[in-house]
Amino acid sequence: MQTKFHKMSDSTAEDWQLIMGEQLKFFTALPDRLLTHLELLSGDYGGFPVDRLQHSLQTAELAAEAGEDEQYVVCALLHDIGDTLGSANHADVAAAILEPFVSDANHWMIKHHAVVQGYNFFHYIGMDRNLRDSLRDHPYYPQTERFVNEYDDLAFDARKPTLSLTEFEPMVRRVFAKPLKSLYKSAL
Repeated sequence: MQTKFHKMSDSTAEDWQLIMGEQLKFFTALPDRLLTHLELLSGDYGGFPVDRLQHSLQTAELAAEAGEDEQYVVCALLHDIGDTLGSANHADVAAAILEPFVSDANHWMIKHHAVVQGYNFFHYIGMDRNLRDSLRDHPYYPQTERFVNEYDDLAFDARKPTLSLTEFEPMVRRVFAKPLKSLYKSAL
C-alpha cells in the first residue's frame, strides 16, 4: 500500500501512519544493509596489504581484544565503511551513519580518525602530516589518537588469519537496534 499525495504538505495523519509503519520495517533492516555494505569492502585492496574488509575486521578485533565496549568495537568495524561511497570523505560518511547510535566521543573519533591517521602518511602524498594538530585542543582528541595508534594503524597485517564478519554481527545488531539520538527517536 502507498500514499497518494503529490506534495508532502498535502499529506495526512493516515498517510504518516502508513509511512511510519514502512519506515520502522526499513529502519530495523539497517544492520542487514550495513553488513551487506561491509562485504563490498572485501577484495578491494586499493594497494594496501589487506583488503578494506580485513582492515576493518582487524581494527575491530584489536579493539575487542583490548576490552573496548561494544559500541566502540562497532565504531572500529565501521570506521572505513564510507570508502566505497565517500572516497574523498570516508570518515564523514562513517560518522554520519554512526552518529544517532553512538556517544558523542565515539562519533567525533570516527569523524576525525582520517586526519589523525594522516600523521602516518600525509607527508608522503604532499600534505601536512601535522594537520591533526588543529584538533588537539578538542576533548575527544586523545581518544581519537589512541584509536588510531592502538587499532587503526596496526590493522594492515596480511600475516593475520582471515577474519569473519559473522563474529561482529550480533554487536552491530545491538548497537543499531535503537538510536540514542535522532530526530525520529520517539517515532521509532
